[in-house]
Amino acid sequence: MIKASIYGGSGYAGGEILRILLDHPEVSVQQVTSRQFNGQPVSLVHPNLRNKTDLVFTDPKNLDKCDLLFVALPNGKSMGLMGELMTKAHKIIDLGADFRLHGKENFQYWYKTEHISPELLPKFVCSIVELHRDEIKNSSYIAGAGCEATVSILSLYPLIKHKLIEDKIIIDAKMSSSQAGLKASLSSHHPERSGVVRSYMPTGHRHTAEICQELEVYGNKLDVAISATAIDMVRGLLVTIHTIPRNNITEKDIWKAYREEYKNEPFIRIVKESQGLYRYPEPKILQGTNYCDIGFEMDTVSRRLVVIGAIDNLVKGTAGQAVQAMNIMYGFPETTGLGFPGLHPI
Repeated sequence: MIKASIYGGSGYAGGEILRILLDHPEVSVQQVTSRQFNGQPVSLVHPNLRNKTDLVFTDPKNLDKCDLLFVALPNGKSMGLMGELMTKAHKIIDLGADFRLHGKENFQYWYKTEHISPELLPKFVCSIVELHRDEIKNSSYIAGAGCEATVSILSLYPLIKHKLIEDKIIIDAKMSSSQAGLKASLSSHHPERSGVVRSYMPTGHRHTAEICQELEVYGNKLDVAISATAIDMVRGLLVTIHTIPRNNITEKDIWKAYREEYKNEPFIRIVKESQGLYRYPEPKILQGTNYCDIGFEMDTVSRRLVVIGAIDNLVKGTAGQAVQAMNIMYGFPETTGLGFPGLHPI
């Protein structure tokens, strides 16, 4: 039984980590920190956990040593604390953006701030198990990938690796409200958010850096363009990716690549049905699950390959992939604690 703690447990990511860990047979949750809610029961903030745990929030300054520490802080916060946190835990999984990018210049360009602990960047391995399983197994420090980057990378990986598409990639990402985090803003105010289909970042999305970093190792430099749209959904993320297949590539080639790379992956499902309502990936039915559903369609008229990917941004996009990486780090069966199949209807 490993002792795990959550540093920054009052947000959506921290709450989701806690929800999953409370049913994990190999983990005992030791502490959950929060300055704002210090001394209050965790169920005050995470009401779905009523009668599930009697844990109360601990002030971060009173963090004890543990085997594994999940860090669930807003972007830009963990890099100044990481040196100290490394003295508190043998292994760390950071869910924020601070250690996702390999170079400090790249981080500064996309996040518009200087990285204050660049010497620690090489210690962290990306949390996407499907690409980094062996590295995660031998690492003590994991950087959680961004949710939009995760679904885009998983959707594109077989196509890039097998050199089936050209280098220009356009990603249309539909984002739910929980991706903005717990802190309220004018854009999350109910009269402004309800019923919205708002293009809030048509260019310059910072997850571009992660996508290129993870996929360019398989070949050419990529030309990735992301447009992000906020939609009226609390959980879920859908990407519609427009690519150009290389000459003479057929649908059979696409199927072969996905099957070869994902045939043994427990949380990847290729969804391409000929009938029914759910012929392509749909984030609604993935709520609470650690699945990434991927589908595709060849357009012979316009010579396009359209790839569709869906996840729950708080599970496969954040907390679930972190627990999946934890399972690999400790040699547990990879699916432990992550078997929830979702609900239908919902």
